[in-house]
Amino acid sequence: MYQDNRDDDMEIDLVEVFHLMLKRWWLILISAIVFAAAAFGYTKVLVTPQYEATSMIYILSKTTSISSSLDLQLSKQLTVDFEILATSRPVVEKVIDELDLDTNYETLVQSIRVTNPADSSILKIFAQNPDPKLACDISNAMADATAEQIAEVMVTDKPSTVENAVIPEYPVSPNVKKNTLLAGLVGAFLVMAIIMIGYLMDDRIKTEEDVMKYLELNTLASIPLNKGEKPSKKKKGGKKAA
Repeated sequence: MYQDNRDDDMEIDLVEVFHLMLKRWWLILISAIVFAAAAFGYTKVLVTPQYEATSMIYILSKTTSISSSLDLQLSKQLTVDFEILATSRPVVEKVIDELDLDTNYETLVQSIRVTNPADSSILKIFAQNPDPKLACDISNAMADATAEQIAEVMVTDKPSTVENAVIPEYPVSPNVKKNTLLAGLVGAFLVMAIIMIGYLMDDRIKTEEDVMKYLELNTLASIPLNKGEKPSKKKKGGKKAA
């Protein structure tokens, strides 16, 4: 009988948990606000905004002919090679020298991203930098250096520029709204978890209903600890039988 009671004790009353959270709504709300405010302040003050500029080049030159499906398939395979070529050391270091940047290959290449839109012969070159104008200059210089490198490696004409990068007006990171919202949710969840743990760890017998349920005994009388104090009706999980 004792073991059966213990098994019952481990059951969680979801309705009571809901009411418990409802009673602590102000604590959950305050925690969410504090975490959200902290994330907002950190993102606004301590995180440096990054701007991104994009340029595009057409990797097939004037002397390249697509006369068969095999040639077309080959050009798509070469596109992957050109993506790697665009971030190669000769290309990146040429951009560093041309723009007289105070950086090195390893640092600059981390801020550059090269993609090839599906079913196209176009390379899109993205460059990120805290300075929007410098991001634009790096992207354009990367496009030009990449085109020259492709012409040299393929022994063909220099690919044409499809679109030059323009100075971006808005940063792409950090996302202030997203960070603030996520931090608020984390704060609320953290407090709810603490409340839940406290609920499960509290195994005290507090009310006549607790005695009936967990000890299966009838009570003759109940005496409040303090004058005017009313016994709590909160139901707990994991109570121990006396």
